[in-house]
Amino acid sequence: MDIGKKLKNLRVKNYLTQEELADRSELTKGFISQVERNLTSPSVATLIDILEALGTSPDDFFKESEEKIIFKDDDYFKSEKSKGYKVSWIVPNAQKNQMEPTILELESGVSTREIQPFPGEILGYVLDGKIELTYGDDIFEVNKNETFYFAADKASKIKNLRKKSARVMLISSPPNF
Repeated sequence: MDIGKKLKNLRVKNYLTQEELADRSELTKGFISQVERNLTSPSVATLIDILEALGTSPDDFFKESEEKIIFKDDDYFKSEKSKGYKVSWIVPNAQKNQMEPTILELESGVSTREIQPFPGEILGYVLDGKIELTYGDDIFEVNKNETFYFAADKASKIKNLRKKSARVMLISSPPNF
């Protein structure tokens, strides 16, 4: 673990200058600079002072939880195909994030359930097929490689218009699917 780099990233994330961090942890700006460049190592007590000034604990600082940014088919949660369509959640536990991406697969002529209005937005991209998007009282046809985007302030649903299956990437912000 690169302690100096991690301390610097945490300092920058907290919008602190080296001088402000030094003042808060009762150290010198030069010492903070040397620690961040790994030219010196702080004692345990000094490191704890720096971490307290940064608003974190040693436990949280040394936690090796790298955020996963690449997801593969094995990571996806897939619903069973029911009523002629299947939803795949392609980012695990996305409901805790600001957006929730899914892949929707619809058999020929099948419609999704109606998505009730919510305070957010929906983005969709048709990967395969041709769909009918109902948004409130309006109906739109959306072809392969076309995108739709709307405020989720009206009820909406999607219907497959083709004889073969359709696939749509849907992203809801905040998560709603």
